[in-house]
Amino acid sequence: MGERLIAQHWNDRLRETRTPRRWRRPEPSVLRRLAIGILAGGLVLAGCSAPAAVGVAAVASVVPPGTTGDLPSAAALPAATVLTDRDGTPIAYLDEQYRIPVSYDRIAPAMVAAIVDVEDRRFFDESGVDPVGTLRALVTDAAGGAVQGGSTITQQYVKNWLIDVVDRDDPAAQRADHADTPTRKIREAVLAQRLAHGTSKQDVLAGYLNTVEFTGNVYGVEAAARAWFGTDAAHLTVPQAALLAGAVNNPTLFDPFRHPRAATDRRNTVIAAMRDAGSLTPAQAAEATAAPLGVRPGGPQVPGHNCYGATDGAGFLCEYAVSELERAGFTEQQLDTGGYTIRTTLDPAATASAQQAVDTNVPRTQDGVANTLALIRPGHGDAATGDHQILAMVANRRPGTDATAGDTTRDLVAAPSNVFGAGSTFKIFTTAAALEAGTVGYDSTLPDPASACFPGAGSSCYPVSNDTPDYPDPIPLPVALATSPNTAFVDLEERTGIAKVVDMARRLGLRDTLTSNAAGGTPDPSSPDARISQPQSTFFADLPSFTLGVSPVSTLEMANVAATVQSDGVWCAPDAVLSVTDRDGAAVPVNRPACEQAVAPGIAHTLSAGLGGDTVSGTSAAAARAAGWTRPTIGKTGTINASESVAFVGGTGGTGGIDGVAGSSMVFADGPNPSEICPGDPVHLGDCGHGAFGGTVAAPPFFAAVDPLVAGRADVPLPDPDPAYLQPRNG
Repeated sequence: MGERLIAQHWNDRLRETRTPRRWRRPEPSVLRRLAIGILAGGLVLAGCSAPAAVGVAAVASVVPPGTTGDLPSAAALPAATVLTDRDGTPIAYLDEQYRIPVSYDRIAPAMVAAIVDVEDRRFFDESGVDPVGTLRALVTDAAGGAVQGGSTITQQYVKNWLIDVVDRDDPAAQRADHADTPTRKIREAVLAQRLAHGTSKQDVLAGYLNTVEFTGNVYGVEAAARAWFGTDAAHLTVPQAALLAGAVNNPTLFDPFRHPRAATDRRNTVIAAMRDAGSLTPAQAAEATAAPLGVRPGGPQVPGHNCYGATDGAGFLCEYAVSELERAGFTEQQLDTGGYTIRTTLDPAATASAQQAVDTNVPRTQDGVANTLALIRPGHGDAATGDHQILAMVANRRPGTDATAGDTTRDLVAAPSNVFGAGSTFKIFTTAAALEAGTVGYDSTLPDPASACFPGAGSSCYPVSNDTPDYPDPIPLPVALATSPNTAFVDLEERTGIAKVVDMARRLGLRDTLTSNAAGGTPDPSSPDARISQPQSTFFADLPSFTLGVSPVSTLEMANVAATVQSDGVWCAPDAVLSVTDRDGAAVPVNRPACEQAVAPGIAHTLSAGLGGDTVSGTSAAAARAAGWTRPTIGKTGTINASESVAFVGGTGGTGGIDGVAGSSMVFADGPNPSEICPGDPVHLGDCGHGAFGGTVAAPPFFAAVDPLVAGRADVPLPDPDPAYLQPRNG
């Protein structure tokens, strides 16, 4: 519009005038209020006209101790925290109040002109308090007349600060902040004067515009510009700025989404004020008045206030990033009000690919069936410098409260929410423990009867049988890993020591899983049921069923097991946070668990070699062929007896984790009436006889998700078994 914004001569602004009323004798009570008002107004006038130090002291002398509070501070202003993907694109916001503070130079001149012209034309001349306006308001209010404003922008800043910042969690205090009393007005005047004497006009304006509330739980001009118009505060036009400036007077009444006519009239009043003040020419004002409201359809468009509002595919990783920071010492209130920028490890390409893979396999609203998938970049096999960055954490469900849309309030990916277990994927732990103990070597063969009964925790034995009687007996260890007989691994677990296998599971990655109880929750020592009272690490320490994967488990932690194997045996906590910066852009340190050499590199290499047959000749080979998957891959499938859960754990990229991807895909019953999972299009609950397998239902999403991520890369061969672990070393 070529508008001339913010007139240079603020002293020439016209003062508002009022038509005098016909006088009548006031009632005695009114006289008393009038006397109080005149006294208070006189004190405010004294404070405004006297030198700064004397004036403030004079006014403050009538304010009860403890009522002035702290002066507004940009650093203490509650601000939304934004989480971004690894490329810096926002994926979610955390906030109590949706507010994005900006400095004065990032606010359009049109916005400055609009708010000053309609709210406080003497702003650049006064000292925080307008003596004439304040005295008029106090006297008129005290005399029982119409409630007067009389507040400068500085005073309004103070009032909004008290209501929306200092007392935001105290309804009683907020009512006092709203009360039309001399004490409240004097308190605001005192704080406004103190603020004005120590703060530039530009910072006061920016502070006010960052604090003020708009409709839709939107606070501050930057958040409002985004929510109302899809722009930012620096690029607000005259009609947009006038609409916002008009709304601060009454965000409910002048809500353009619910009351467009009232909002338009109020906007045009602001435009007229800008014209009268000289900020706009008559022609520019006419053009702005003729403009449509231009707000976003269906708005205001405000991002969710937590991870439930994350972009598609980002919700579970968002929740994990928040929990990671809370474990590092951040509080919930810090994250919701601190205005941090949290750059996560989320890879947008990996997340999109993983989300499509699980949604294709199990639709979002499929009754009673969840499909979770976590992908991790293993990093280098160095305990000092390594990391395990999470690329994607997805499920066919989304975090949220609308169950009819497939939402869930459960942490399906990171928590041990698969209460049925990951089946034979736990044979990874038995093999690693046996290699470390010297019970077997890579070239060993394992006894593998079709069925057997093993010593259990009680007096009776634990019966185990293979899925089919066709397995060789004995069976070479690599073949056993690829084809997954049960009796061979329960026997190996018994010979190695169940406690050692459970500890190996912890070391390789099941850190949180094993601290939960056998129901997947927090142990309750008061319960008489050991499944509830004990952590899994204790409950399963002498149960041979552990190697068959019958315990609650985390999809994310099983993906991290594969990452540990690929990282030369180095365990690092799954990491969802690349960096944290504060609202000023300064780096904020994050305490992270140190990586550990969980097993010797030779064990990791030997285990990788042994797991390399699953996608070639083992239980996932058919799915790999169907997907056109030919890359060297570690892999292990798992299937629970009644097929309520199936799993695949794998990784590609070779030793050291360079350019590698590790992952875990789990499909399990998640409804109130769990039953057998059946393959099909789509995967579903039913009574299908043999049910689903890890190779037929859980492995395909892994291949579908990872294939686009490694397309064009050269194959990285799996490591050879370490010579030190070819033969048994113990007996």
